[in-house]
Amino acid sequence: MMPTKLWCLLILCVLLPSSYGHTDFFTSIGHMTDLINTEKDLVTSLKDYIRAEESKLEQIKKWAEKLDKLTDTATKDPEGFLGHPVNAFKLMKRLNTEWSELENLVLKDMSDGFISNMTIQRQYFPNDEDQTGAAKALLRLQDTYNLDTDTISRGNLPGVKHKTFLTAEDCFELGKIAYTEADYYHTELWMEQALKQLDDGEVSSSINKVSILDYLSYAVYQQGDLDKAVMLTKRLLELEPDHQRANGNMKYFEYIISKEKEKEANKSVVQSDEETAAMVKTQKKRPKDYLPERHKYEMLCRGEGLKMTPRRQKKLFCRYSDGNRNPRYILGPVKQEDEWDRPRIVRFLEIISDDEIETVKELAKPRLRRATISNPITGVLETAHYRISKSAWLSGYEHPVIARINTRIQDLTGLDVSTAEELQVANYGVGGQYEPHFDFGRKDEPDAFKELGTGNRIATWLFYMSDVAAGGATVFPEVGASVWPQKGTAVFWYNLFPSGEGDYSTRHAACPVLVGNKWVSNKWIHERGQEFRRPCTLSELD
Repeated sequence: MMPTKLWCLLILCVLLPSSYGHTDFFTSIGHMTDLINTEKDLVTSLKDYIRAEESKLEQIKKWAEKLDKLTDTATKDPEGFLGHPVNAFKLMKRLNTEWSELENLVLKDMSDGFISNMTIQRQYFPNDEDQTGAAKALLRLQDTYNLDTDTISRGNLPGVKHKTFLTAEDCFELGKIAYTEADYYHTELWMEQALKQLDDGEVSSSINKVSILDYLSYAVYQQGDLDKAVMLTKRLLELEPDHQRANGNMKYFEYIISKEKEKEANKSVVQSDEETAAMVKTQKKRPKDYLPERHKYEMLCRGEGLKMTPRRQKKLFCRYSDGNRNPRYILGPVKQEDEWDRPRIVRFLEIISDDEIETVKELAKPRLRRATISNPITGVLETAHYRISKSAWLSGYEHPVIARINTRIQDLTGLDVSTAEELQVANYGVGGQYEPHFDFGRKDEPDAFKELGTGNRIATWLFYMSDVAAGGATVFPEVGASVWPQKGTAVFWYNLFPSGEGDYSTRHAACPVLVGNKWVSNKWIHERGQEFRRPCTLSELD
């Protein structure tokens, strides 16, 4: 017969959903909430173990106290004590059986339940990739929103409900992760923060100033600040004079300094000296970036973008829309407002109810997978560091709410959604973002949607299914537009001109979520079926 414990383990394994295996937790706050419940369960199990150990120790303590009194009496007059036949019998009984029982109690392992639970749950824990991903998210938020390390360390972020702080050890780990990426700019910032917190009196049992100074001095040197590197290395050697690497570095720094002095004394310097000087005088800056509009993009995320002129603003209106006399909305039109003029971006207010949102989230959550992008060269779907979210696809035939949402989009846009892609639901992770991109396929991507056979993405409809405490805007760097999340609303824009040419001003991005949890869903509407709904024009850009 199978042991009871093994049966319990098998039942637990069956009941735990397979989708809860490791799936890039850091890319979805929605999935990370499962980890909170996991940790709560482990804490409960740990407390049960502590109570069991305390109960065991209490039994041992009572036994020891009882025998302490007994042996005190017996040792004062052993012969007289044993002269009583009952005492003699009980001594034999204690040493023959009761001490063995006590030994078994002492040896009894009370941790079985906790260890079993830990073993089951461990396979669903985040891994090193998750920790690194969450750390990089903090660095990304630091850069995007111009936050200094002290602000982040103290947890002074806008809109936070549960304030928390980083220890010196946490700051050190952030610096180490940046260091492993050869990102010496962020290594310096976070190692300095860790050092500052230790200097301010914070006590740490796992890191010390020597370790921090070791990383910090090298990061500073790699950025070309030789004087500061020397100063930090001297401080390290004051704390640990025999530090082998620091002593070696100091000799090398002195050699570089002497070469610099020689250069100043003699203007005719050989090529190797020029290379050395160039290395030493490298300017401190963020790591080399692949995104040309990074500066503009981040400004828009902070709400510092270009402001529309008053003349253009006067042309933006709010209105009640009936979907071009759609029968469903003639008596009950919906609120609509203009967000931008070129490209035209409109927002529909109160367009999806809280109940519908919850239904969509419930349907999507078990299917959430790391969001992918289509490789422009191979066409293969792959994950990318510039898209930090999880997504799921929902079809109209699987639930009436999804069908109703699809119908609503068709009624209000006047476009045929029968050739559109399924409703994509996305939940963003720690610092979740989607850097600037186009929704439509460009001319250098002729096969972007070939398999669908429905043409290019003519338009995008985007539902905001949550409010976001800070960050998370949808921005259009080409034109300077910022659209902020507002639960229950949706924004709509055309990706193609009526001629079928792509509108490159629709290049957009989802800014990193600074504080909060961002849920969105979108519908990509395709060209096929729109021939008479949005007729083609002869002018390329009309």
